[in-house]
Amino acid sequence: MSSTSVSASNINKQENGEKKFIPSNEFVLQKHAAFFDRNHDGVVYPWETFKGFRAIGSGIPLSSLAALFINIGLSGKTRPEKCPNLLFPIEIRNIHRGKHGSDTGAYDSEGRFVPSKFEEIFIKHAHTNPDALTKKELRELLTDNRQPKDIGGWIGALAEWLVLFNIAKDKNGLLQKDTVRAVYDGSLFEQLEKEHSASKKKDSSAV
Repeated sequence: MSSTSVSASNINKQENGEKKFIPSNEFVLQKHAAFFDRNHDGVVYPWETFKGFRAIGSGIPLSSLAALFINIGLSGKTRPEKCPNLLFPIEIRNIHRGKHGSDTGAYDSEGRFVPSKFEEIFIKHAHTNPDALTKKELRELLTDNRQPKDIGGWIGALAEWLVLFNIAKDKNGLLQKDTVRAVYDGSLFEQLEKEHSASKKKDSSAV
């Protein structure tokens, strides 16, 4: 399927006089990225990436680094026919173009979820618990997926998985299979945002 087909799968919904970008149900990589589109216009700017990371409980340093790393890395790839933009916007409908090498293959080249590749993560690397990854097993996963001379892919995969492990590991230091599945369709971010918001309200009421 061509990238034109990917773009055509999106619609804009009119809501309160404003158009809202609707991420594709088929190309779930869009749903993963759409969490950071805080105003739902189909474009993610660095300050929206920053706000998204803050919303799930990340500190200011990590949120700032993530905003710079993600937007600078993906902006040009998701808007290749357009002039460079120093605001580094990411176009969600083209997010599949930013897919890097040395990954798990759980997204295909058009941004669709590939269940067999997702299951392979745990079949190959979940030695301690069949439905979770330890930090050591995560390092094994990253090493196993490295493609020769793909330094950009190595860095991208390392950053993504380490951030995920740090924000989503359970109390036993395990990254659960359901958690990893949820990050692929973006639902984990929404869950973490709700939990962080509830925690802030609880802290504020306790003062």
